[in-house]
Amino acid sequence: MTSLVIAEHDNQSLKAATLNAVTAALACGGDVHVLVAGHQASGAATAAAQVAGVAKVIHVDAAHLEHQLGENLAEQVLALAGNYSHILAPATAIGKNVLPRVAAKLDVAQVSDITKVISADTFERPIYAGNAVATVQATDATKVITVRTTGFDAVASTGGSAAVETVVAVADSGKASFVGKEVSHSDRPELTAAKIIVSGGRGLGSGEQFHAVMEPLADKLGAALGASRAAVDAGYAPNDWQVGQTGKVVAPNLYVACGISGAIQHLAGMEDSKVIVAINK
Repeated sequence: MTSLVIAEHDNQSLKAATLNAVTAALACGGDVHVLVAGHQASGAATAAAQVAGVAKVIHVDAAHLEHQLGENLAEQVLALAGNYSHILAPATAIGKNVLPRVAAKLDVAQVSDITKVISADTFERPIYAGNAVATVQATDATKVITVRTTGFDAVASTGGSAAVETVVAVADSGKASFVGKEVSHSDRPELTAAKIIVSGGRGLGSGEQFHAVMEPLADKLGAALGASRAAVDAGYAPNDWQVGQTGKVVAPNLYVACGISGAIQHLAGMEDSKVIVAINK
């Protein structure tokens, strides 16, 4: 029994979510291999080889894999799938784009957003926006799984000494092409990786008040900035700050919620925070 984890990376280093997915894969039992598919991504492959618990890194290098487009990355995973009992990826935008394609092509049922591994074929996952937890048993020969990163502690990024195997890339599917991206830059920590997050809601009253109150607080605490869906919909904050069921799922050590109603949409995105401070309007 061997698991394959699809690494999320920037072609130079691994994203933190990969380490959480490796923890879930180790809990499934057997060896864990990591797929690093990208372009000129030897740095990421080397980093993956140093992750504790990883037995082998499969490095695939091709220009059409540089941006980890779902159409091409799924075909690469399918080319390797026959060797694995479990295929896992973080439940991020990339993982959610790739693994449903893999599951469909393999004709198996995907198990999404797991938060606990009970055994090699049995998992827990939240349902009804986190109001209930379902125990799911997967009977397919190949288990295709996305991992909610907040449900698993990250494995150590050093201490491993896995071998790196280079594999020839599959051909470009030609179904999608990368046009460009707009990246917002901030001196504050990244929302999904921050240890402290301060979030504002509609109770702040206006976009001007949101920024006047929340930004100094975030700067004082060295925190990332978040927002409820209501605040985002009202134009108080940009979309990439949204925490919730349809936004980002976070689990910081400290979460400060200011003027947020506590709707289940928001709770689903931050209920795993270690300490939650709620400040009403």
